Amino acid sequence: MFIEQAYKAKNTGFLWYLLGSFIVALGAIIGQAPWTVAVFLAKGPSAFMNPDQNALMRILDSNLNLFLLMLSFVVGAVVFYFVIRLIHQQRLKDLATTREKFDWERVFFSFGIIVLYSVGTTLLDYFMNPADYVLNFEPLQFFILCVIAIVMVPIQTSLEEFLFRGYLMQGFGLLAKNRWFPLMMTSLIFGSLHLANPEVTKMGYILSVSYIGAGLLLGIMTLMDEGMELSLGYHAANNLTIALLMTTDWGAFQTDAILKNIAEPEVGFEVFLPILIVYPILLTILAYRYKWTGWREKLFGRIDPPSSPEPLGEYRAAD
Repeated sequence: MFIEQAYKAKNTGFLWYLLGSFIVALGAIIGQAPWTVAVFLAKGPSAFMNPDQNALMRILDSNLNLFLLMLSFVVGAVVFYFVIRLIHQQRLKDLATTREKFDWERVFFSFGIIVLYSVGTTLLDYFMNPADYVLNFEPLQFFILCVIAIVMVPIQTSLEEFLFRGYLMQGFGLLAKNRWFPLMMTSLIFGSLHLANPEVTKMGYILSVSYIGAGLLLGIMTLMDEGMELSLGYHAANNLTIALLMTTDWGAFQTDAILKNIAEPEVGFEVFLPILIVYPILLTILAYRYKWTGWREKLFGRIDPPSSPEPLGEYRAAD
């Protein structure tokens, strides 16, 4: 019933969802103005003439750069809240989960799994290929990084989850009256937007497979678990470990992380490894722990308006 939660909202015609998404995107663009001004003051107009994405990321101090980039998502999150409350008159809880209360245990469980996996695989690669890494740890810079990342990165990841796995998942679901279409569309849009990341410039558009695959994983988790708690924990853990544990000169997060990978990136089987091996294992673990059933119905079933009001609130038919 996750997508059907949208029937509790007002203004559920798909044009309203397009308008809401546009307003949020506009808010995020406005929130990026301080970063743009700071880069302009530091480098002048030449910074934006045929810009190299990776070079742009290195113009400012890394902590200031991260803070200003994350500020865009903070503004976007505030705008998103008002879109939900003013346009749709919908509770954030109804956008996030079908459970009576938001389940923080699920958030922390998926967060913990991804932290263990990310730390474990990074350390394994570090010991197997020590020449690919240099120790990048500087106590003061790292402390400042921790404060910025722990406060602001979860806002960034939560906005993306609420927008894609919540807002647009429900909007596309009401439009198509099924579950597979919103799952595919939100994954494709999520992956396409990440193609603007600096690492794509370095490694090529083959990385779209990774981004779209991650979107599918998060979407499947949301639909099967009837809520976004698991995807929220996963996304926050993934981005926090990237920001704090290992950095590169060509990634989206170029930070004062503990380790720096100096190896030249190669595109090979490792791009497909998560989709073919890691994601199925993770879904199996989550399915066992949370007793998921009805895979076919939850991923491919129809969306029908409820015939009568539910105890948690009044449902309204889609416009």
